[in-house]
Amino acid sequence: MTELFVPGRLCLFGEHSDWAAEYRRTNPEISEGFTLIVGTNQGLYARVETHPDALVIRSTMPGGEVRSQEIPMEPDALLAEAEAGGFFSYAAGVAYCICSQHPVAGLAIDNYRTDLPVKKGLSSSASVCVLTARALNRLYDLGMTVRDEMEYAYLGETTTPSHCGRMDQACAFGSRPIFMVHDCESTTVEELDVGAPIHMVIVDLGSEKDTTEILAGLNGCYPFPRDKTARDLHRYLGPLNQDIVRSAVGHLTEGDPEGLGKLMTETQLLFDGYCAPACPEELAAPLLHRVLEQESIAPLIWGGKGVGSQGDGSAQLVGRSEADRDEVMSILDAEVGLSCLALDLLPEGGPI
Repeated sequence: MTELFVPGRLCLFGEHSDWAAEYRRTNPEISEGFTLIVGTNQGLYARVETHPDALVIRSTMPGGEVRSQEIPMEPDALLAEAEAGGFFSYAAGVAYCICSQHPVAGLAIDNYRTDLPVKKGLSSSASVCVLTARALNRLYDLGMTVRDEMEYAYLGETTTPSHCGRMDQACAFGSRPIFMVHDCESTTVEELDVGAPIHMVIVDLGSEKDTTEILAGLNGCYPFPRDKTARDLHRYLGPLNQDIVRSAVGHLTEGDPEGLGKLMTETQLLFDGYCAPACPEELAAPLLHRVLEQESIAPLIWGGKGVGSQGDGSAQLVGRSEADRDEVMSILDAEVGLSCLALDLLPEGGPI
């Protein structure tokens, strides 16, 4: 039996630019997508082992609920489960892609602990996909690199109804920050070093967002812009985003939390002006803006912005110090009733 841990994925900057860059196949004037990603401290803990002929999954949710399913390790059965879009569709999709190309038997996954919130922009689905790919890789000695695992995780998730971009599977690289450049179907990855500790908060806004609606609204502006809303979105996800991510990489590698936090605040203002009009009902995000404008935490943070596809899922804040970050978490719990996760960006990345 093998123990595995796969973290969630936090997109610090560059959300939506990964899928937008895939439209470069049709419209070369669209810019390359730049994203800056880091693994979370939280994730999926699992014990995995081979199984004679089935994909057997047992998953313990953050609240303690346990779900389980057994699917024949046959391409047709796995693909049908993936396309159905159920709870275990992501694992089934990855298993389908791998067993279609490699001589593997079955797989048993006991996801005995999950401390990563789901549907909060932290790529819990991508974590499941990477976990499945890594388990098959290691148990059957498939010789995959981390990039290979990431690719199979992406291919597996795209067999489901999910329309993710390629940045989500960056959780395969563990806790180390990753700079990604997206061009059509191609993605380059650069692992980064953090210059000095940066202490962040991920705030669960305690609400829901419709990521499908957000993606539909934004994708409707591609591949060719037909009005001002679409032109603004192309500009933001293109040259403006590239400038933002370049600056963010500099602040991160220099260990500059003040610069990183202030850039987040500036980026959120730009997002609200250039992106939100493409899906105003979801991207107005009143709860997100309430937290970002909370006066009681203003002296304790350098700035913050939305997470993932944005909307009222989660917020990310940069503390002025570790003690300030911890106080922010206490204040948001006491004053607003919101749960928070700590995220420390440290000079040495965690193991993969």
